[in-house]
Amino acid sequence: MSVLDQESIFTSMLQDGPFAISEQPPVHHPFSRETKVWVRQIAGNPLVKTKYRAVRNQIFDFLGISSFDEVFDLIHMPQRRFDCAERAHYLLGNMFGIHGSEQEICRYLKEYSRTADDVVNSLRSKVLAPYASHIEMTNEIETTTDPVDLLLIIFNDRFHKKARFEAKRKLQLINLAGSIDQRERETAIEGKFARFLDFLNEYVWSPSLKIGDLEINYLHSRHDDEEFRCTDVRIISEQEADELTPGPGEKLTLIKRRRFRDKEAETPIYVSIRKKPPAAKVLKLLRKNQKNPATAVDDELGLMAVLNTVGDVKRFMKHLTQSAVKASSFMTLEDISDTLTGGRYGGTATGSSKKTPMLKFFARLGGMRVEFIIHTNRSYLNYIYQRDVSHDEYEIKRIFDTGVAEFLFPHDIYHLDMENIRDRQIKWCRKRIEEY
Repeated sequence: MSVLDQESIFTSMLQDGPFAISEQPPVHHPFSRETKVWVRQIAGNPLVKTKYRAVRNQIFDFLGISSFDEVFDLIHMPQRRFDCAERAHYLLGNMFGIHGSEQEICRYLKEYSRTADDVVNSLRSKVLAPYASHIEMTNEIETTTDPVDLLLIIFNDRFHKKARFEAKRKLQLINLAGSIDQRERETAIEGKFARFLDFLNEYVWSPSLKIGDLEINYLHSRHDDEEFRCTDVRIISEQEADELTPGPGEKLTLIKRRRFRDKEAETPIYVSIRKKPPAAKVLKLLRKNQKNPATAVDDELGLMAVLNTVGDVKRFMKHLTQSAVKASSFMTLEDISDTLTGGRYGGTATGSSKKTPMLKFFARLGGMRVEFIIHTNRSYLNYIYQRDVSHDEYEIKRIFDTGVAEFLFPHDIYHLDMENIRDRQIKWCRKRIEEY
């Protein structure tokens, strides 16, 4: 189900549904023309009516009111709004499992607000960078961090339609950020990440190198004209790279490598360790049309490794499981997908390519579940550069094809043609990859 579907879990955000932000705040006289039109919209849909009642009751419970008329008192009476916010902070603190004073709860809420802003700003700086000025947040919304103030803005006629939509969007993103933080505290993800790094440094990487000591090499590769697929690759030194000027169809890729020791032989390996930032997890929840991070975000800890050959890959996997035993933990490999030696990738994520070669699995050890993605030099270069495969293209496709771009920046608010922008951004991405 798409995030834009009328039965989406985020129905209240859609601008083509009964919860849409219109030119006027959503508080009308019971017998007004606007109310009659709105009633006709939901009359034949029991699910929407149930969702409306749930949203309305949540608003009343959160603000401590019994009718929408009381919203205006909160907007225009500062002391009532202050008392309401103080009460709401404790309610949110209990919901997200935050234990402490109101100041401590407010600190968490400000963090969630920053994460909400980071979601929008991350798209402004990357996938939608050429349109950054079009989707820039209203100043008053970006500087507002209190959920009560954001909720009241939705009902405040002094704010423009765009600002009121952004206030509603920020509230939704704050809620997702809070759920993610609660999940991270419950699963102690920070501590697990630190233990994972300790495990790698203590048992996996070669003791002959200091922590952080990386050997600088380059991959000099040639790519075909049809798919820009890697046809040949060789490893060269930093000095050789300085003397080389890549021609058409050639790429020079920096690769900083560690080493692991297997039977006294040391094998070079490039490693990128990943812990998803909160904003990336929020975007993943939106792409998956989920509010529960426990079911949608299964790759909180991850490692991508690049080795010279398939033989080196096999040696690394054996070394990895043996290192876990040395660390007094059995390691099991789950959900294994191997397309390095042929075949097609069976990924089901929207925007992903069936042509993506990789070895992918989850390793369970020491109370952790870590995602491993392993490449050879050639498959890694295809992962970066090949048409319809490269990760930069995938990032663009999954934001647009899942409906997240239109969801966060609806056409009637931002006046952007997302389908056209998607094609432009992919063309720009290919030009940057193949010509620079």
